[in-house]
Amino acid sequence: MTYYSEHSKVWVSVDCIIFGFDENKLKVLIGRRQMDPGRGQWSLYGGFVSAEESIDMAAERTLLELTGLHNVYMRQVGAFGNVDRDPGERVISIAYYALINVKDYSEKLRTEHGVEWVNIEELPQLYSDHNQMVSEAWHQIKQRMRSEPIGFRLLPQLFTLTQLQRLYEAVGGEEIDKRNFRKRIKEMDFIEKTELIDKLSSKRGAYLYRFNKKAFNEDSNFKL
Repeated sequence: MTYYSEHSKVWVSVDCIIFGFDENKLKVLIGRRQMDPGRGQWSLYGGFVSAEESIDMAAERTLLELTGLHNVYMRQVGAFGNVDRDPGERVISIAYYALINVKDYSEKLRTEHGVEWVNIEELPQLYSDHNQMVSEAWHQIKQRMRSEPIGFRLLPQLFTLTQLQRLYEAVGGEEIDKRNFRKRIKEMDFIEKTELIDKLSSKRGAYLYRFNKKAFNEDSNFKL
């Protein structure tokens, strides 16, 4: 028996908005579209959901294909389904954002896929509604970073307080008072100061810090 034959069919796809933090800038991974319609236009990386997988599985597969990374922090942004969003067919796309450390991403793999890290404030016009997807994902990250330590996903394991402040400024889109920021950080037991010194980013050298997940789980007082 055939069900729902009286209804029209639509395609379902996923699009991945991959964020990175480099050179004190929040960046997004984009590339030239490799298929019609829109071949050659700047685009997010995505793909269609197969009949054998859930949308989360499709997003995880797509992310793995592009980055080669496992256990990446990823969250669903939402569904985008304007009738005319894709000139080829009726396509509904589920957008996801992921946070990765740029240094963890293989340069060889990036080159193979033909993608580039672009400053979020300098994004070109992307295919279809992809700029809208990025904008919504950025908004969600801003909100979530105020109450959850997701920003550490964008940093190396060891980081300076200046790097941490620059990250929050890049995501928030505004400068932060250095004195108040460092005072707040010192109140957080889960941001640990190490004895290691970073001599690359500063002539005087700056202490390196790390995020202690166990300590964080025991301390619910997180707000930046």
